[in-house]
Amino acid sequence: MTEPQTHPVGVELLDARRLRLVPTVAPRVSPEHELAMNRVWDEAVKANPSLFDGPVAACTRLDWEAPGCMVLSWTGVTYRHYALRRVPEARAAALPSLFVTVVQPTDEGALLVGQMSASTAAPGRWQLPGGSVEPPEGREVLDEAALRRHAARELAEETGVNTAPDDLTLWVVTRGGNGSIGVFYRAPSRPASVLRERFSALVSAEQTRGRDPEFREVALVRSPADLSDLAGPQVDYLGPVVRRFAEALIHPGA
Repeated sequence: MTEPQTHPVGVELLDARRLRLVPTVAPRVSPEHELAMNRVWDEAVKANPSLFDGPVAACTRLDWEAPGCMVLSWTGVTYRHYALRRVPEARAAALPSLFVTVVQPTDEGALLVGQMSASTAAPGRWQLPGGSVEPPEGREVLDEAALRRHAARELAEETGVNTAPDDLTLWVVTRGGNGSIGVFYRAPSRPASVLRERFSALVSAEQTRGRDPEFREVALVRSPADLSDLAGPQVDYLGPVVRRFAEALIHPGA
């Protein structure tokens, strides 16, 4: 079994080479906790009307069934469920979120990061392209191929960069704040000029439609030191992931 790399910010980097996803039943939330959850959610929506209580996949368990082979157990909830994290007596009942993210390198050795727009659920936050995993519809199955398709869609929607799902490679899995599980895929390298052109075209198209792009701006970083130049909050995994990316460039075989 590969041991996780623990970082000072509390984010674990888990070296998974294969993923198996298993659907489970959502644990029951007590009536008292449900009332508190609804109260906190309603207050959050008043403060940020862009919040949407749509379906989302949460992680119920993480296991290793063989070296490098991770099993992610999941269940369907809605975004409202995560309001339990803000209820002190109910935090233990809050399930970790499950999200996908794309590591998009440039040919010049930098990494693309974006800052969320004011109309999103995390305004001003710097992160990699990605988003929460949604439960499958109908007879669809939530498997590793579905995660790659979702990651490719998020990359296109947030940066304008179209990449075939089969061209995405499982890179690392993170366990961060609130136990949230992130599945990171590495995309093929592209010239920095192409990434900026694609993003500019996306912003223009969204503004023509009268919509705000999900990222209000993008930046290219080469090391954790570059993150200090980004004004605004950063998602908890960003520092450790950028550090891993930079170290892999120096020691590609490590």
